[in-house]
Amino acid sequence: QVQVVESGGDLVQPGGSLRLSCATSGSRFTPNVMAWHRQAPGKERELVAAITSGGTTNYAESIKGRFTVSRNNAKNTIFLEMSRLRPEDTAVYYCYVQIPRASALRGDYWGQGTQVTVSS
Repeated sequence: QVQVVESGGDLVQPGGSLRLSCATSGSRFTPNVMAWHRQAPGKERELVAAITSGGTTNYAESIKGRFTVSRNNAKNTIFLEMSRLRPEDTAVYYCYVQIPRASALRGDYWGQGTQVTVSS
């Protein structure tokens, strides 16, 4: 069974910084894609940032220049460095991993989410 566990969510003031982490376990295969999504109250879940096993990244326009996604393939972990946070960044942040088709555990997996609140 693949497990996905996020950490690092917190209450932070506008303009502040935060680092989210996500660790996966249960599969010996390196995930093809790892990503962060977020869902604010009353809104649909949206992609924040994604990174492939080769290091190619993709960012939502709203966070470009403020957030940086990275991963450690040896540990199957993904990180999200967030800076210059705004109140509109307030959301539950979810980690997503895609296990390769070669694995018996292939498929898409989500974490339970970690709350990020940006408020003074």
